[in-house]
Amino acid sequence: MTSAQNIVVLGAGKSGVGAAVLAHLNGQKVLVSDASSIKEESKKTLNKYGISWEENGHSEQILQNTDKVVISPGIPITAPFVKEIASREIPIVSEIEFAYQYCKSKKICITGSNGKTTTTLLIAHLLKSAGLNARAVGNVGESYAMSVAIDPPDYQVIELSSFQLDQMFSFKADVALLLNITPDHLDRYQNSFELYTKSKFRIIQNMKEGDHFIYNYDDPVIKSTFSSQKTTFKSHPISIYDNPGNGAWVENESIVININNKKQTIMSIHQLAQQGKHNLFNSMAAGVAAKVLEIRKEIIRDSLSDFQNVEHRLEKVAKIHGIDFINDSKATNVNATWYALESMQKPTIWIVGGVDKGNDYSSLKGLVKQKVLGIICLGKDNEKIKSEFGDVISPIYEASSASQAVQISYRIAKKGYAVLLSPACASFDLFKNYEDRGHQFKKAVRSL
Repeated sequence: MTSAQNIVVLGAGKSGVGAAVLAHLNGQKVLVSDASSIKEESKKTLNKYGISWEENGHSEQILQNTDKVVISPGIPITAPFVKEIASREIPIVSEIEFAYQYCKSKKICITGSNGKTTTTLLIAHLLKSAGLNARAVGNVGESYAMSVAIDPPDYQVIELSSFQLDQMFSFKADVALLLNITPDHLDRYQNSFELYTKSKFRIIQNMKEGDHFIYNYDDPVIKSTFSSQKTTFKSHPISIYDNPGNGAWVENESIVININNKKQTIMSIHQLAQQGKHNLFNSMAAGVAAKVLEIRKEIIRDSLSDFQNVEHRLEKVAKIHGIDFINDSKATNVNATWYALESMQKPTIWIVGGVDKGNDYSSLKGLVKQKVLGIICLGKDNEKIKSEFGDVISPIYEASSASQAVQISYRIAKKGYAVLLSPACASFDLFKNYEDRGHQFKKAVRSL
């Protein structure tokens, strides 16, 4: 931009504050406006840079003297005030879109309904292990905009939600990964799975020859949708069950990667730090991303075998009297919990429940019959869960706190069992957020 503009940032969360700082450092006049109260930490950052802010509502001046609005991902474009802004023909962009114009880093972008955070962290770990200046940003770590504003790395590894993709127009990924598409957040998409799918596929828009798209060949929605796309960039399918010929697949229980007709057996699937089919796929996706960036096989193998996963995602908390306690509080939908249950290798006591997002639990029944020996409901309203699994597991216990859930699990579990907190639900009935739920679970386990 050649001249200063009046920039309004809606939302004072991590992405909003990052966008505000970036705009300010690039000479723009910035106002941060939040419909709710702004956290003290955010105020501190904004005040540090002398950025104006308002809370508990939006002032009318936004509609009068604004050149551009940067919208935080948590705010739907259907919100009344956003619709009013749009009606005034004021440009509305996402934080990602806004930051892109200032970004000189190479961008590796990851989206999908599940596995985004793990894969993002895996790729960042791989790149750092290869000696590259890389950072995991977006929905994990600091915001993309803040990373562009303050000491930008050579490689931005960006976790992207569909909400962020929705208001992205000129942004272009150098390497894009689409992990899976399952129904989630459909309330933001008129309850249309097709619209949600289109949102996810926005990750490949603007990509061109020389760019790389890594995608799930086993996902029927992705495979079908991508087959109708006209593209010039390079595509790399990944499959656990088939051999797509290029990309990555499993052969004789080993990961095989073929990029530019250079086929390499990377490592045994049993050497991976993260086990389970979903983590196998995430590891393969990260490995392909590393290979297109020309990282050596040995570094990929070592990095995938020593990776430590994100907190609250199949996190091993402790082994007490031969019982493994596992924190998967980040599993806030059914599909994430399916992956968690699928990865369990021991008889399992399953702690489930919270705020139901219209969940259909039927897909979990087969795994519950196969792996689960006890269910503890952790939520205010457990009737749906009890109704779904009452004919499979009896009795089903109820708990109103993480401590109570842990106590019950410890009482009914035996040596050689695992206790898995994988709620398949949001946390807001009993906890501040999924992190609070996970922390309380870990505290209770360590107090046994």
